[in-house]
Amino acid sequence: MAAQRRTHRGERRRSLGQNFLRAELAERWIEAANLRAGELVLEIGPGAGAVTFALARRGVEVVAVERDPELARGLRAQLARRRVQGVRVLEADVRALALPRRPFRAIGALPFGATTDILRKLFDDPGTPLERADLIVQWEVARKRAESPPRTLLSTVWAQWWEFELGFRIPASAFKPVPSVDAATLAVTRRAAPLLPSSAARDYAEFVRARWPFA
Repeated sequence: MAAQRRTHRGERRRSLGQNFLRAELAERWIEAANLRAGELVLEIGPGAGAVTFALARRGVEVVAVERDPELARGLRAQLARRRVQGVRVLEADVRALALPRRPFRAIGALPFGATTDILRKLFDDPGTPLERADLIVQWEVARKRAESPPRTLLSTVWAQWWEFELGFRIPASAFKPVPSVDAATLAVTRRAAPLLPSSAARDYAEFVRARWPFA
């Protein structure tokens, strides 16, 4: 029976792209995020809760969005057992979730197979009240997104409203289970002075797509 449970858990992790960051790295990463007490944080994919508890220790309001029902139940149980306040766990796919209507930050170690979809959810519409996103993605994805000037279609579109900064590299061994590639932190902040109004986002994206790659 125990072997069956391990097999089921492994299959679920593979299907959902789950690789969990070790607690000591989570603490280092959240420390570098410069959070302020009382901020609203949308945590994407909390998994076993290493990042969630690091966030809770900083007095922020956390909405943790977990797609895996078993992990969501387990995290709720851990939070209740430790009497942690200020964290709400939603069982949902963040790609289908309405984003908060008041200023918020996004934090998460993104499933590698869903990275682009989640980035588009966060950055395609600059009219949302997202202020900053601190993300962990594959190393090559982080490096590509942080290139200046941008060299991909999506990065070119997003650069009108967002600034991407490459953080520190994270070896594959810092995750459990261990993925096949390294990861990196990526900090994305809203431009103080956007290059275009947010109302132009859809038209500008269509303009870029119609002419990509530029001559």
